[in-house]
Amino acid sequence: MEARRKEWCEWRETQLRTLYQAAIDGNVPCLLRLLAEDKLILDRYVASCFAETPLHLSSLLGHVDFTREILTLKPQLSKELDLHRSTPLHLAAANGHLEVVKTLLLVNADICLVHDRDGRNPLHIAVIKGHLEILKELVQAKPEAIQLRGRRGETMLHFCVKHLQFEALKFLVNSINQDGFVNVKDDDGFTILHLAVTHGETETINFLITETMIEINSLDSKGFTALDIALAEDAGTGRTPRGKEIQDYLLEVGAISTKYTLSPLHKSETFQTKNLCLPEADSIITFCSKAESSKKHLRSKSKGVRKKRNALMVVASLIATMAFQAGINPPCGFWQEDSVAHEAGHSILATKDPHVYRIFVAFNTISFLASLSVILLLISGLPFKRRFSVWILTVIMWIAMIFMGLTYSVSLYSMSGSAELAVLVAGVIYGVLSILLAAHTVLFLKRNIARYKKQKKSSSSVTPNQTDI
Repeated sequence: MEARRKEWCEWRETQLRTLYQAAIDGNVPCLLRLLAEDKLILDRYVASCFAETPLHLSSLLGHVDFTREILTLKPQLSKELDLHRSTPLHLAAANGHLEVVKTLLLVNADICLVHDRDGRNPLHIAVIKGHLEILKELVQAKPEAIQLRGRRGETMLHFCVKHLQFEALKFLVNSINQDGFVNVKDDDGFTILHLAVTHGETETINFLITETMIEINSLDSKGFTALDIALAEDAGTGRTPRGKEIQDYLLEVGAISTKYTLSPLHKSETFQTKNLCLPEADSIITFCSKAESSKKHLRSKSKGVRKKRNALMVVASLIATMAFQAGINPPCGFWQEDSVAHEAGHSILATKDPHVYRIFVAFNTISFLASLSVILLLISGLPFKRRFSVWILTVIMWIAMIFMGLTYSVSLYSMSGSAELAVLVAGVIYGVLSILLAAHTVLFLKRNIARYKKQKKSSSSVTPNQTDI
C-alpha cells in the first residue's frame, strides 16, 4: 500500500512538472493530453507549491493559444496571484503581450482593479513600461481603474510623469476628462506639475499649462510651489538653459514662489535669506488672484498663435507654388524653333529684353525663397510659440508678397510694353502692402510697450518690507 502511494505521488509530481514545461513552451497538445489523463491536474497544480500557475507562465511568455485554452477550461485562474501578488494580467501587461491581455480581459475585466505587492494594478504596469496600446485596452475594459492610486498615493498621471511616459499622460488626461484629477496630490503633496518640474520635463510642463486646468501655485506638503522646485533645482545644478526655460515659462503664467507668502511653512532652511523682501498682504492676494486669469490668457494666446502659424503655412505654400510656376513659365513663353538669334526652349523675354528678364527672375526668386524659408521654419520643429516669433515670420511673408507683386508688374510690362501701367501696378501693390506692414508693426510695438508698462507698474506697486525668514 505504501509503495503504491509513493508511486502515485511520483506520477503526480511528474505530471505537474510536465504541465509546468508545457506552459513554458505554450504546448497546447501536451496540455490536452495531461487533462485527458487527469481532469483535476489544473486544480492540483494550483494547490501545489509552485510559485505561478500555468496561466501566469503563458501570460508572461505571450502564449496566446495556451492562455485561451487554460481560460476556457478554468477561467477562475485569471484571478490567481503569484508570490508577488501579481495576476496573469500584470505579467502580460508588463511584457507587452497585447493579444494575451485582450484574451484575459474577455474573461474577467475586474482584474484591472487588483493591486500587486507594490500597490500597482495592471494599468500602472502598462504606464510604467510604456505599452500605450495595452493601456488603451485596459482603460476601455475598466475605466474606473484609472482612479486607483499607488502605494504612496500616486495617481496614474503621477506614474506617467515619473517614468517619462508623455504619450500615456496625454491619453489619460483626454480619457479622464476631469479638471480636478490633474491636481490630485500624492502622499508628499506633489501634483504632476511638481514632478514634471523636478524631472525637467519641459514638454510635459507645456502640455499641462496650455491644455489642462493644472493649478500653477499648488503647494506640496512642505509648502513649496512648482516654481520653488525649479529655483531649487537650478540652484543645485547651476544655471542651465532648461532650468531657465522652465522658470520663465512658469513666471509667464503667473507662478509665484513661497518667498512671496507669509506661511510659517516657508521658514525652511532651503529658503532662509537675510533681508528678503516680502510684499504687502493685499498685494499678495492681488497677485495670486491674477494667476488663474493669466493662465487662461496664455491658453487663448497660444491658440491664437497656432491659428496664425497655420494661416502662414497656407499662404507661404500658395506663394511658393505661384513663384515656382512663374519661374518655369516666364512671360512671353519660349522659342519653339532654333534660329541664328535664339535656340528652341529658351525664354523669349530673355532674348528680346535681357535686363527686364533679370529683374523678373530676381523678384520672383526673392519671393520664392522667402516663402520657402517660412515653410521650412514652420516644419522644422523650432519653438515658434510666441507672438514675436510669429511676427518675424509674418514680416518674411510680407516680403514674399511684395516681391510677388513686383514680379506681376514686371510680367505686365514685358507682355504689354507699357512702362506706365507696370509702374502704376507696382506702386499700388507696393504702397498698399507697405502701409499694411507699417500698421502691423506699429500695432505690434504698441502692444508690447503697453504690456511692458503694465508689468512695470504691477511690479512697482508691490512695496517690500525688510523681513528675515
